[in-house]
Amino acid sequence: MKIYGDSISGNCLKVKWTADFLGLKYAWIETSVLKGESRTADFLAMNAAGQVPAVVFDDGRALAQSNAIILHFAEGSDLIPADAYARAKMSEWMFWEQYSHEPYVAVARFQVLYLGKPVADLEPRLVERGNGALQRMELALGQTPFLVGEALSLADVALVAYTRVAHEGGFSLDPYPQVKAWVARVEAALGIR
Repeated sequence: MKIYGDSISGNCLKVKWTADFLGLKYAWIETSVLKGESRTADFLAMNAAGQVPAVVFDDGRALAQSNAIILHFAEGSDLIPADAYARAKMSEWMFWEQYSHEPYVAVARFQVLYLGKPVADLEPRLVERGNGALQRMELALGQTPFLVGEALSLADVALVAYTRVAHEGGFSLDPYPQVKAWVARVEAALGIR
C-alpha cells in the first residue's frame, strides 16, 4: 500500500498515525502541496481531486479524503466503537471536524505558518470560529477523557491533528485546559510527539 501525503498536513498525518497505530504496512510517498505535486498529471490520474492524502492499495484501488481513509483502515479495530450510538457520535465528531474545526484552525495555521500572514491580520471571523471550535471541544472533554467516552477513537485521531498545532495559527490552548490534557492523552496513545 502507498500513502501519498504531505508531512505538513494534519489531514495526511492522521492517516499515517492510524496506519502506524494499527501496524499496517505502507510506503509513504511525500507529496508536497506547496510545490504542486498533487496537481501533476500522474497524481490527478490517481486522484482527480488533486488532494492529499490519497492511498493506493496493493490491488490498484485508490481512496482519498482523510476521514474516509482512516475509517477504512480502522474497520474492525478498537478505534471504532462497537456500540452503534458511540459509532454515530464518532462520525458526528469526524464530520464536524471537517466542517467546523479544520476550516478555521487549520486555515489560520496555513496562512500564518506557510503564507507568512501576521496573526493580527487574520480574518476576525476565522479566529472567532476557531476559538468557538476549541471551546466546544473544551466543554465535551470536561465530561469524558476522549471525545466519545472513555476510549480513544477515530474522532480523537481526526481532531488532534490540527488541534495539537493550533498555536501555529495563533490559537493558544491555555484557555482550554481540558483540550490541552486531551492532546497529551491522544499523543501518548498514538505514540506521536
